[in-house]
Amino acid sequence: MARTALPYSNLAGNASSADPAGTAIDVTNGMALAGAVPEETVIRVTNTAGATKLVTIGAGDMPPALAAGQGVITGTVPATTGVLWFGPFESGRVLKKDGTMIIDFAASTVLRVT
Repeated sequence: MARTALPYSNLAGNASSADPAGTAIDVTNGMALAGAVPEETVIRVTNTAGATKLVTIGAGDMPPALAAGQGVITGTVPATTGVLWFGPFESGRVLKKDGTMIIDFAASTVLRVT
């Protein structure tokens, strides 16, 4: 199945930015950030569930993905009012051949991603 597209929320340089609303996750298919620029990307994950939740940033396969062998990047988002930030990233570790970054979530997860 195709992954759900995760849109970028641009933050204004040299200015203030309102907190983006984020995107509800797709637990079943995972999500893909198309046209990713890993070195300029940070991912904010919020959790309103009553339990901690695991988030996984997939390993890259884009040649020369020299750092892809380091594997996935994982983090556990704290329960209830938890916020966890990922990134910025290294292209050689997370970028796929099609220019996407992929994000997967533990089953029964209710999160928002910005």
